[in-house]
Amino acid sequence: MDVVSDAISAVRVGRPSSTRLRVGGSWCVRLAPYEGAGFHVVLEGSCWMLPEGGSAICLNAGDAVLLAHGTGHVMADRPADRATVERAVDLPHWADSSVFDSPGDTEVLCGKYRLDRRNTHPLLAELPDVVHIPNRVGRHGELRAAIDLLGREVGAEHPGSAVALPSLLDLLLVYLVRAWMADSTTSRWPAALHDPVVAAALRALHEDPARPWSNDRLAAQVGVSRATLARRFTALVGRAPMAYLTWWRLTRAAALLRTTPDALDAIAQRVGYSTPYALSHAFSRQYGTTPGRYRAGVTA
Repeated sequence: MDVVSDAISAVRVGRPSSTRLRVGGSWCVRLAPYEGAGFHVVLEGSCWMLPEGGSAICLNAGDAVLLAHGTGHVMADRPADRATVERAVDLPHWADSSVFDSPGDTEVLCGKYRLDRRNTHPLLAELPDVVHIPNRVGRHGELRAAIDLLGREVGAEHPGSAVALPSLLDLLLVYLVRAWMADSTTSRWPAALHDPVVAAALRALHEDPARPWSNDRLAAQVGVSRATLARRFTALVGRAPMAYLTWWRLTRAAALLRTTPDALDAIAQRVGYSTPYALSHAFSRQYGTTPGRYRAGVTA
């Protein structure tokens, strides 16, 4: 697994949901904050989005927006002033079409992803509240292809749609994160994954977290001195290599507790702990609870 795949897999739970809305005339709706992440893709026409604490954004056909932290916001047919916002219709569910689906010349694909914030990877934590990817010729061709496919699937009754749609929504999330990384010029994690030394070290740790890594062994793996690795890795990742490895092992253990019935000793071996006791002790320090209670809380 690569870092981006691991970051998304660690935090994602359940199935994403979406709906395709067509609106027209004068309309204005408010979407409450959400614990996961939400998105909007304008398929036809245009509209405006006003995020909480932010400036209004004009969305045109082909534009995509990822609200990575579930920020509450207003969607409207025009740049709404505060008085208009106060009169907005509350839309309780991000993928609920019953409130304002009506004939019109603007069509929007809306949806949400369920996320377990306890396992948020710093790459995803660094995403801004609003990631706006404008539709520009020659930019982010994979994202455009995914949007086109989604536009054909959502709301249709094609054979196999029940399987295709969740997979396409997962693909959309990956491409939105990729587009942000490609466009970002100041964020730490895109820089980390473009640095050949740091990227190679991260890849090694993610490919085999159970390996008995040390700073010397990891430095030899990526072909630099221990001092060089420590300096570049810490500057871009925000943690020293072995501190990041410990965090990732426990984050991975949490995901396995949430998604598999595997016994604790099997999970310990998969993430690099010699005994269930060693894993339980480290897990309790990071999460404030035992693995058993964590698993029970997830499945309750």
